[in-house]
Amino acid sequence: MRIGIVEPLRAMEWNFVASAKRALVRSLPSSRRLPPMDCDDGEVKEDQPTPAPVILGIDDLRPLPRATRIARTSGEGIQLLQDHRDSFINELWLDHDLGGADSILPVVTLMEEAAFTGQPFRIGTVFVHSANPIGAETVVRSLTRWGYRVRRTTAQGT
Repeated sequence: MRIGIVEPLRAMEWNFVASAKRALVRSLPSSRRLPPMDCDDGEVKEDQPTPAPVILGIDDLRPLPRATRIARTSGEGIQLLQDHRDSFINELWLDHDLGGADSILPVVTLMEEAAFTGQPFRIGTVFVHSANPIGAETVVRSLTRWGYRVRRTTAQGT
């Protein structure tokens, strides 16, 4: 007999909770409400496809097979970063020595200046893969100081 009494009480409780939730949602300003679900018959619709990761590399010699774009000089590297200024860069691979007298330092300076002005580049991880240990350490320390997530590693595909 107790089971017969408990079930209607649970149903009343669920109805009360549901009506309280509806009243709460109606009391919220429209800017705070969640948008309605766009499923009309209860079936789950597929989300938009996940965009391909943006992996940029700045290296004079290495192929960097995972990179979506590669710059071979510091000037090209600066342009590459500026081209991606308003987007998220999943990975940025940096080599210190870029052939001759060229190095990654102008690119590092651009990234430092962006962070200094409060508008750092949005980069998941910066990978420094230089064969020059002193140059690599300089890059790691400089970018880490400005809040970039930096890892010292070996280059992909080498």
